[in-house]
Amino acid sequence: MNLLQTIWNLLTTPNEGIVGIIFNNWGIPLVFIEISVTILLITTILNLSYTKKQFAISVLSLAFLLGISNTILPKPYSVYTIAILYPLVITLVFKANTIKAFLAQIIPTVISAILETIYCKLGSALFNMSYEELLLTPLSRIIIVLLIYTSIYLIYRIIKYYKVNIAFIENISKKNKIILALNLFFAFVAICMQFYMIGFFISNLPVAITLISTISLIAYFSISIYSLLKTAKLEETSQSLEEAQLYNKTLKLLHDNLRIFKHDFSNIMQSIEGYIVNKDMDGLAEYYKGIKNECNNSNNLTALSPKLINDPALYSLIASKYLLAEESNITFNVSICVNFSDIKVSPYILTRILGILLDNAIEAAKTSEEKEICFDVSGPFKNSNVKKYIISIQNTYSNKDVDLERIREKGYTSKNEEEGSHGLGLWEVNKILKRSKNLNLHTTKNDKYFKQDLEIFDN
Repeated sequence: MNLLQTIWNLLTTPNEGIVGIIFNNWGIPLVFIEISVTILLITTILNLSYTKKQFAISVLSLAFLLGISNTILPKPYSVYTIAILYPLVITLVFKANTIKAFLAQIIPTVISAILETIYCKLGSALFNMSYEELLLTPLSRIIIVLLIYTSIYLIYRIIKYYKVNIAFIENISKKNKIILALNLFFAFVAICMQFYMIGFFISNLPVAITLISTISLIAYFSISIYSLLKTAKLEETSQSLEEAQLYNKTLKLLHDNLRIFKHDFSNIMQSIEGYIVNKDMDGLAEYYKGIKNECNNSNNLTALSPKLINDPALYSLIASKYLLAEESNITFNVSICVNFSDIKVSPYILTRILGILLDNAIEAAKTSEEKEICFDVSGPFKNSNVKKYIISIQNTYSNKDVDLERIREKGYTSKNEEEGSHGLGLWEVNKILKRSKNLNLHTTKNDKYFKQDLEIFDN
């Protein structure tokens, strides 16, 4: 009985040594619980997909880093170290971008700080203990920590049930991503300073002041996220309008071509009859080529559909380059036999590469006699359990002396100097390819066509 009373006294009276042993030396189970619920929360909010292996690696890695930093480094350096390493682990394990990795650090930190402030203040009021006494008492400290973890888990379940996430980050422009990153950084600094002051003066602050401060922070974050959602929605709407305008242009061209073809149909049939009556097969063959070209133009316009090219960025790029080629009287043949959502490559990277390759193709085709570009997307092709997609761009060209060995060098160009080209396009593509593990570019040429084959591998 005396032993139980002694244990109870140790757990219910302030004791910094026992608290240190529980949360530093014996705190491994609590660390695993904390990291596990935190990872569940951020992957749901940030819409990060993961496997069981990735989840286990992230928990083990962060637990190991947390244990090492707390053991080797004194506070606050251990806290700063984890603040740096945490986003790095999220980036490496879950392939998250910089903003999502930074949010993965901020969101649980803010939620935990708010919950700790609320529970500590309530505990101080209920048990008539100061903030320091509450955190230095082993039992109350354990209860507060478990309440925080339980609350985070409940928040995760609610968010998952209502499918709330901030996946809009993927759709905002690069400029707005930079603005968002700066806002998040300064917001994080402000929040840290706010909670530092609350922690420092919490014993002297009334409950109402603490609650108002906490609610103000929650309101700030809610309004900020709402504003960002609205901004992302406006950008998405603007992109949709641009896409619709391009689609309307292609539909107008298709309508005009079909109307002209229909208007000339009787004349076409009479011309064919004339060749047949005169048994002029050579003339009929040449005439047929002209009809076939007209049909190909209509087929190309039919292929330029947002339903077929189901990525808005790629559709806008390909449609705009088609219309640009049309203005230069270049025949732009399109063949797409692939669902673009199956191609595992960043739309940003793909549009950068294709934009440069198509610009080069249009510039080269302008100076050729035939003025023709062929854009072909095919796949998947399987080889040793690896799927491969090929995006092929071939164009007619006039400069047959172009050096395939040097075209990716910085400053090399096959154009005339007066055209203002500095040979940076393919050099830029080459830099992107070196950073990408699943992309490869093959360049070939013959007497008629200059050809670029972009290979995309999906392991």
